[in-house]
Amino acid sequence: MAADMAVKAVKAPPPAPFDPWDIAFGAGIMSDYIFRGVTQSNHNPSVTAYFEPRYNVSKDLQLYVGTSTESISFANRAAAEVDVYGGIRPTFGAFAFDIGVWGYLYPGGTCYYGGGAVADFAGNPLSAECQANTLTNFNVMKKDVSFFEVYGKATWTINDNWAFTINEYYSPNFLNTGAWGNYSSIIGKYTAPSTVFGSSGVGMYVSGEFGRQWLGTSDSFYGVPAFPNGIKYADYNTWNIGIGFTYKVFTLDLRYSDTDMSKGDCSAFTSDFTAGGNTNVTPINPGGTGSNWCGAAGIAKLSVDLTAMSNLK
Repeated sequence: MAADMAVKAVKAPPPAPFDPWDIAFGAGIMSDYIFRGVTQSNHNPSVTAYFEPRYNVSKDLQLYVGTSTESISFANRAAAEVDVYGGIRPTFGAFAFDIGVWGYLYPGGTCYYGGGAVADFAGNPLSAECQANTLTNFNVMKKDVSFFEVYGKATWTINDNWAFTINEYYSPNFLNTGAWGNYSSIIGKYTAPSTVFGSSGVGMYVSGEFGRQWLGTSDSFYGVPAFPNGIKYADYNTWNIGIGFTYKVFTLDLRYSDTDMSKGDCSAFTSDFTAGGNTNVTPINPGGTGSNWCGAAGIAKLSVDLTAMSNLK
């Protein structure tokens, strides 16, 4: 009889309202800030932080803007990189796309040219600041090297363990040198099963990237006697491979990075204020200074990444 008794139905609770807004933010410290195989911090430690508001139009379409900062060590004595960016992230099944614009700002720089010059090799006059400041190795660098890129990314998530990403970035004026820049790369990532470290909550991944940076010809500021109107920067390949460990909102990434750019071309490209010697002569570097800013480097990075929807409820 009890089994046949009428049971009053319990009304299901209403579904939680969809909140399209979210914010991602985080910070990190790294032993070296490497950007496309080239150190931005003179192979010294760097700190970073970012803040990214997001608007989810639907579960498959996200709009975002953001800003990030990194400590750097440039030849023009700029001490920080301030990035501003924005874009759109549509998803179609196993494929996720990211299309946007990224601005790189380097405030606080000083022009270095000096050496007694009042004009560059093409005869264009230099500012009083450029005339007054000389790097000891006679490399030159503009006061403002800010620039922007447009970019597109596509990620194919095969399953819970494997994902591949292709990247494409283009700037009409890379590092404000007057040279265009185009960067393409492919990234592969393997994420280990969540049980690899038992019930500890520690996760692990292995990832690698291979990319190529193409560069155009600079303006006359960076010209040399043989090329007074500007130098054609050397294109180069870059690659990195590393292993990472995750725990809750923390990530420890250990990585090796390198390029195939020569020390002489690296000095001309980066204006490295630590470059020395005179044996690394190339067509765009007649002085022969050599830089290790584009060479092999090991990087350890500890970061924390959170989102308001997931971590602040």
